[in-house]
Amino acid sequence: MLDSVGMLTGSPWIYAVVALSVLLDVFLPVLPSGVLVITAATAAAAGSTAAAGSAVAAADQMPPQEVPSLLALLLCATTASVLGDLVAYHLAWRGGARLDRAIARSRRLTTAQERLGAALGRCGGLLVVIARFAPGGRSVVSLGAGAAHRRVKDFLPWSALAAVAWAGYSVGLGYFGGQWMGTTWVGVAVSVLALFAAGSLAAYVIRRPRARERA
Repeated sequence: MLDSVGMLTGSPWIYAVVALSVLLDVFLPVLPSGVLVITAATAAAAGSTAAAGSAVAAADQMPPQEVPSLLALLLCATTASVLGDLVAYHLAWRGGARLDRAIARSRRLTTAQERLGAALGRCGGLLVVIARFAPGGRSVVSLGAGAAHRRVKDFLPWSALAAVAWAGYSVGLGYFGGQWMGTTWVGVAVSVLALFAAGSLAAYVIRRPRARERA
């Protein structure tokens, strides 16, 4: 993936690809949007390292290589995350009886819908932020909020906070991983493992209250 993304770093298409991946993974959680953001940020780390050695590049008459802007990457990932949440939220809101039946057939979605309604009603919107890191958590939360007809003003601020936290964490992992371990597959792999570790921790935190309720 590092080589594939590297081919895009010299054009604005890298931002479009990142935005599209983050936007769609609310419906297709299998999309590696986090891995893509990390890899692009790692490419940005490579660019900052290259800039530090620009004098050497000039001496060798090598043309400067375009690299992603960290700020633009962060804005793309954050905006796409919020927009994807809102699209899922509104689709679930208008889903009607068909969606209600689909949720009723899913034990996971039913439980998530019940817990989300109670959490958002008593300033527990932190669940939205935590779920953004858990595998599939974003989908469950966005669809659950819409299906439960939660008010958008209760959902949107937490969705935005979740997007900023997730995008900042992913971009930071890619950039600092590239700075500390180099822009090789090892640096990307370590950063991706750190992202998965955060997801596992988020999933544990979400399930923990359910375990206490059974006790």
